[in-house]
Amino acid sequence: MKKLIVATGLMLLAGGAMAAGKPCEELKAEIAAKLDAKGVSGYTLEIVKKGEPAGKVVGTCEGGTKEIAYSRG
Repeated sequence: MKKLIVATGLMLLAGGAMAAGKPCEELKAEIAAKLDAKGVSGYTLEIVKKGEPAGKVVGTCEGGTKEIAYSRG
């Protein structure tokens, strides 16, 4: 019974950490690295508030409050 309680507590803590999300600059760097590795050039990645039109959304960060928008050119 104690193991079940401990396991449940650990899962709740891990879920809270995941819900916080990654910092936007870190996620933007990871996405840029993947695009560069695929040979993509002439693109822009921009951090915007959620819901602001700025291009194709390729990621969310900071607990879902911001988005990474991709645009060509």
